[in-house]
Amino acid sequence: MRNTKAFKEAVAQTLAELARRGVTLAPSTVEDTIEKNINAVAEQLRIQVRSAWRYFDASALADRLAHNARAFEESSAAEGAGHAPMPPVGNPELALVLAGVPDSLAQTGGDLYSVIVNVAVNAWMAGHIHGEDGCTGCDGSRGPAGHAWEARMRTITELQPDIAKWFDRDVWTAAVNDVGFTVTRR
Repeated sequence: MRNTKAFKEAVAQTLAELARRGVTLAPSTVEDTIEKNINAVAEQLRIQVRSAWRYFDASALADRLAHNARAFEESSAAEGAGHAPMPPVGNPELALVLAGVPDSLAQTGGDLYSVIVNVAVNAWMAGHIHGEDGCTGCDGSRGPAGHAWEARMRTITELQPDIAKWFDRDVWTAAVNDVGFTVTRR
């Protein structure tokens, strides 16, 4: 089943629908779910697997998968499981990191490894700077200004007033395309 055109298209459509919903799942998870669902439909309706594809709806599957992913996150939070350190929504420094990806692609000639290392290091440093407000080991490490994270965010926004545009997936994708790159899956 996995080598068929219908299966590959179903996976691609479902992953695209999940991306539109802001949910990221491993392709293998989506593949396993689609295979299980198509086999279940074929078995329940007593039809061949190739006939079961007419009942496949990538949008509906993406809705269910997104709902399940969010329910899992909520239940994990309710049970006290930790969260990944995430900056506040609209964080200007995160926008700077996103904005740097197209330039980094152009500078490295598309060396994705270098781009990812650059993003990771910048995100790591930005996270540390953000976390310094509560870090007793960092007291005095930033000079007489202390921990001026909010001032840093204001400065970024003043220097680049349109920085929030980088949170728009279409703007970011257009910028990547403008430097001559695109992301495709083989």
